[in-house]
Amino acid sequence: MERNETILSLSLLSTDNPVFNCYCFWTSVLVIKMLMMTLLTAFKRFSKKAFVNPEDLKLSKASDVQLNDPDVERVRRAHLNDLESILPYLLIALAYVASGPNATTARILFCLAATGRILHTAVYAFRPVPQPSRAISFFLTFTITIYMAFCVLIKMAKYI
Repeated sequence: MERNETILSLSLLSTDNPVFNCYCFWTSVLVIKMLMMTLLTAFKRFSKKAFVNPEDLKLSKASDVQLNDPDVERVRRAHLNDLESILPYLLIALAYVASGPNATTARILFCLAATGRILHTAVYAFRPVPQPSRAISFFLTFTITIYMAFCVLIKMAKYI
């Protein structure tokens, strides 16, 4: 890589790049959303008195460990789905930023991907809605992640 290409690559991952700034904004939104899922799980456990460890029973008037409360498990599955979907998205989206994508396209994709994940949580953990709402919101971010991965793959293939 030439010196000019190296400088250009580094400037893509700086606050001088509006695409990077947009990535940072939507990444922050998604990380906060994932952290809130942790709190929602705890809230559900306390409200349903559904604790999984004997030592946690002292925190409540629950008499025994409860492993399979449906409401707690629904929130946990939504959170697990976030971990399975958002983390790969964040990694490839950063590589996508570094690849120098079209700014408008990238900003739209970041917004749509975050919106898809927020909607997924809404229709899965908060207000269960019949399919295909959850599938559509899941595949929106999934498709964007795959698209970005192929864009990066194609653009970086010349360096192999």
